[in-house]
Amino acid sequence: LLCPCLVYGAYVFLPFDAPLLPTISARLVYTLRCAAFATFPIVLGMIVSGISRLCSSALEPFGELQQEVEIHRTYVSQAVHLFILYFFNMAVLATYLPQEVLKLIPLLTGLFAISQLIYWLLYAIGRSFRAFGFSMTFLPLLAMLLWNLYNMFVMEPENLFA
Repeated sequence: LLCPCLVYGAYVFLPFDAPLLPTISARLVYTLRCAAFATFPIVLGMIVSGISRLCSSALEPFGELQQEVEIHRTYVSQAVHLFILYFFNMAVLATYLPQEVLKLIPLLTGLFAISQLIYWLLYAIGRSFRAFGFSMTFLPLLAMLLWNLYNMFVMEPENLFA
């Protein structure tokens, strides 16, 4: 329930509009530029993972990982997988959205980045808390996937491969 409320509130109250994007290629470039900001938590996770590996008290740097190193490594791995799913769904979503609603692309990107940071923080606190952060990332991604499939197979089945 939190994610739709956050996106709706940001959509209504943030004073910016998407630029005029009449072609599919312009929309995909806009999505690509927005998705670059969604990589910030992943890059930050890689940096922290490297620093924690360097500062680890393990005798063998490539041996058994300690828990504080394993947490960051696991986060980066899962964040990369979610980012790939997010990016492809966002690219497809950008082709189906009308011009008036393209403001959702940067808003969903911001939600993804913030959700990834919350997931990382809660994962570091304890494994039992990570479900909230993961659901803030995964459920909007699932909603995008369902919307994309609806548009592809119900609304425009004749343009599926066009």
